Amino acid sequence: MDQRIIDLYDDFTHGGMSRRSFLDKLAALAGSAAGATAILPILQNNYAHAQTVPETDPRITAETVDIPGGQPGLKGYLVKPKDAAGKLPTVIVIHENRGLNPHIKDVTRRMATEGFVALGLDYLSPMGGTPADEDKGREMIGQLKQPDVIANGKAAVAHLKGRPDGNGKVGAIGFCWGGGAVNNLAVNEPNLGAGVAYYGGQPKAEDVPKIEAAMMMHYGGLDERINAGIPAYEAALKQAGKTYEIHVYEGVNHAFNNDTNAARYDKTAADQAWQRTVGFLKKNLA
Repeated sequence: MDQRIIDLYDDFTHGGMSRRSFLDKLAALAGSAAGATAILPILQNNYAHAQTVPETDPRITAETVDIPGGQPGLKGYLVKPKDAAGKLPTVIVIHENRGLNPHIKDVTRRMATEGFVALGLDYLSPMGGTPADEDKGREMIGQLKQPDVIANGKAAVAHLKGRPDGNGKVGAIGFCWGGGAVNNLAVNEPNLGAGVAYYGGQPKAEDVPKIEAAMMMHYGGLDERINAGIPAYEAALKQAGKTYEIHVYEGVNHAFNNDTNAARYDKTAADQAWQRTVGFLKKNLA
């Protein structure tokens, strides 16, 4: 697909562009309104593909749980291996700017099959929960206040740290908006043992010395908007002597891990990043 179309969609989903303006610009790039209509389903997420690990998978158990200590009504999707022997490392899974949708729930189940107690935290639950309408979900994300985002993340860390089925060590993995939330959680939560941020916005350089967690960052080589912040972040991590890894996957886009998005998903990069992520979390949360 024309990279200009993918970049336009990225601007729409992250830059506050109205849907009407996006569709008009898409029609111009596609050559007609009919062409835009044909392309749109490829750009959007198709949650029919969000069943890599079904909820009925015999290897796991899944439930919705209340998370105390954050905003009233904060909830999460808790998935863990069935009949696990011993205490397990725990991981918060932080969604993109659409909320806790079927894809992120699937990622949470995938984490459980890798041997973690995984919590897909719904940052929109205090506002009534993640809606099915993605445009509405993005609007709701835009209404979140950063202090509440941090407080809810810290509440999730405390919940997982205190679970009897956990080993007391907590990590976080996040995507897009959630990648930025992982970076900010690491700055504000000394009990976070490891953080993995997929194509997420970077924290301020002056805040990096506060990070105690081991950090891993994944970036798509074509993601100029997010990648512009890599040099300053890496320099601050180096100067502060932090434990970190940065991986840039050349020729792939923002959201390359999202296998429900045909236009941007890249299986080779996603598989490699996932293997690195699981190994990194197991090493630092053992």
